[in-house]
Amino acid sequence: METRDIYTTTVRHFLGPVLSLLDDESVTEILINGPETIYAERKGKLERIAGVRFASPGSLIAAARNIAEYAGRSIDDDNHSMDARLPDGSRVHVICPPCSRNGVCISIRKFKKSSFNLDKLVASGSLSAEAKEFLSLSVLLHKNIVIAGGTGTGKTSLLNALSAEIPEHERIIVIEDSSELQLNQPHTVYLEAQPARPDGSGQVTIRDLFVDSLRMRPDRIVVGEVRRGEALDLLQSMISGHSGALTTVHATTARDAAIRLETLSMMSDVSLPAAVARMQTGSALQLIVQISRYQDGSRRIRAISECLGLDESGDYRFQDLYVFHAAGTDAEGMLQGELRPTGARPTFADEPTQMGYADRVKLTRALFNLG
Repeated sequence: METRDIYTTTVRHFLGPVLSLLDDESVTEILINGPETIYAERKGKLERIAGVRFASPGSLIAAARNIAEYAGRSIDDDNHSMDARLPDGSRVHVICPPCSRNGVCISIRKFKKSSFNLDKLVASGSLSAEAKEFLSLSVLLHKNIVIAGGTGTGKTSLLNALSAEIPEHERIIVIEDSSELQLNQPHTVYLEAQPARPDGSGQVTIRDLFVDSLRMRPDRIVVGEVRRGEALDLLQSMISGHSGALTTVHATTARDAAIRLETLSMMSDVSLPAAVARMQTGSALQLIVQISRYQDGSRRIRAISECLGLDESGDYRFQDLYVFHAAGTDAEGMLQGELRPTGARPTFADEPTQMGYADRVKLTRALFNLG
């Protein structure tokens, strides 16, 4: 029996109380708030799971340590938390007392083999067929696209769907803190950051991997999420020949996304004046796709906006190309509405014709100056 198979068995043993949730395909997240309080997310909504508990605080700690052992991490007095993955690829975060007053808390975002694409977004009503064609063409045209949204809004799923529009002949480098993306293109290289070992050595950051990626002849760089100073490396690559980058960021509006990337780029070890950081961000950003989770639990694209750089006073300029219009709720309380074009045209409206993609323009002919 291989090591992975052994840990698959032992992890499932230690997580026995929540095994039914792990095996339930309708559950997307499991939140263990101490030994007696378990929540699960289904269809975007959290519910407390009655009658499910760990036998004791010690059994929950044992589960956390077993996960840590499998992942090669440490959870002890010197390491109060950790990020890891289960053998099936599900993402796990563990935090322990005294930092967590509830006891050991384990958050599991379940791994699901990606079958998510833009067509499924159209089928679910989250995206119009016209907006889908626009996004597909934008990827083909190597536009830098940032997906912005709050926690649990589906940014990674949307990034997977957009990545599916990258032509198969391109070489893609994927960089992530914790590997989640699953691209179908044959020429994809996955790079994953590594935490420091207990002795403090061996750490590999996303910034380190970004430097590596630029030496690997990428046609595309896909960064799972920008969280720290690697924003500077990403922005600089966008404006220096590595166009067509895709990434996600925590932000609730297009302007907030730009400001967050600007702020993160100043957290690097390069001393960068604020004005320069803003100028680089304004030059690098092209499209921001805003995704939100609504009260009914649905996740929808709320807006697709183009960044037009900076105005005379140094503020970001945007134009909304598509905006979601709500139309009330149905009999089951589900939000109704549609993502509609605003009538504005992107600054790259002539590029499909110039780049030989005019035959792909069907629903967006007016948007791309094709009548």
